[in-house]
Amino acid sequence: MAITTGIKGFNDILPNQVEKWQLIEATARRVFGIYGFSEIRVPIMEKTELFARSIGDATDIVEKEMYSFTDKGENLVTLRPEGTAGVMRAFIEHKLQVLDPVTKLYYLGPMFRYERPQKGRSRQFHQIGAEVVGVTNPRVDAQLLVMLCHFFTDLGLTEPTLQINSLGCPDCRPAYRASLKGFLLERLERLCDDCRRRMETNPLRALDCKVAGCGETTADAPSVLDHLCQGCDDHFVAVRRHLEATATPFTINSRMVRGLDYYTRTTFELVTGLLGAQSAVAAGGRYDGLIQELGGPALPGIGFAMGVERVALLLADRETGRSPDLFIAAHGEAAGDEAFRLMIQLQRQGFWVEIDYEGKSLKSQMRRADKLKARFTLIIGEEELLTASGMLKAMATGVQVASPLDPSLLAEALSCS
Repeated sequence: MAITTGIKGFNDILPNQVEKWQLIEATARRVFGIYGFSEIRVPIMEKTELFARSIGDATDIVEKEMYSFTDKGENLVTLRPEGTAGVMRAFIEHKLQVLDPVTKLYYLGPMFRYERPQKGRSRQFHQIGAEVVGVTNPRVDAQLLVMLCHFFTDLGLTEPTLQINSLGCPDCRPAYRASLKGFLLERLERLCDDCRRRMETNPLRALDCKVAGCGETTADAPSVLDHLCQGCDDHFVAVRRHLEATATPFTINSRMVRGLDYYTRTTFELVTGLLGAQSAVAAGGRYDGLIQELGGPALPGIGFAMGVERVALLLADRETGRSPDLFIAAHGEAAGDEAFRLMIQLQRQGFWVEIDYEGKSLKSQMRRADKLKARFTLIIGEEELLTASGMLKAMATGVQVASPLDPSLLAEALSCS
């Protein structure tokens, strides 16, 4: 195996791509801050038991996709396949509810799942997520969804669109599960192998199976919304009312289920038709029993995660890269020294300045300035050194003005244009 190639599914984010990632991350930090969320950073590795208990032993993630191994201390550990479990572990361990009974947290970072790499999905992938702990009121469900839509609006994306559902609670879901299971058992021979295998552990996953035959087979399956208890129904009605009151567009998708066992009541996805089969860009829901299941207090929670790679794909045509404020083209050794001095002093004042380091021709240097899309160029040669003045050219318009070789005056000229 060549050591100069990366591992399949573990991708490099190159300089011409990373600017979009920086834009996504900066927008998340700014928008989430408006809604009172604070950043938390948790390890990428946790005890395997944490994910088995939170995600569910019978999920595809735990059964087939986790990167788990025994470390040198004989501990079974796992590279995190998702963010919520680790954040909740940190919440419990550090008793964050003592600091504030309503805890709002967000995180950014890599996740790991061993699955077939495809468009927008890698074995190391990146998520931005947010969690709210301590509130059962449906207003917080609506606020979280409004915040997520706000984020995409600020990125200038008209897609994705919001879909919502309710999965009920431990009181009403068993009856729905039994009804759905009975429906599926009558059509078992028409289901794919995965859906048959999950019949006992998680029959709801048949509803979001991407195999065409399963979609047709379950087209008239019982709806979870017809099996909600009064409390879950009232909660879902209130969420919809608050979204309508804030003019937040949504559609109801009664077939939406989540691949993690801990979700209850409100679930949601932001979906797009621009990425092929990988239509969900962000997803999440309420997980009112998770914290207690992990050994913490009986506190409700709700959260979401979005795939950074998929959001970046939606920004594929967006020009997000920066350009130098100034390129100083120098002719001669002495002029090169002066260009270097000016560059450093302007950089200390916060300007992006580039020079030539190899003594190339002025024509070559001007080509590089054009390639870098520099806003201005300044040419320095022997004559300019004698007069301590050069010609500052605006590259977009071609307009040239005389400028002293003084970093303060150059900074003023760059700032005013």
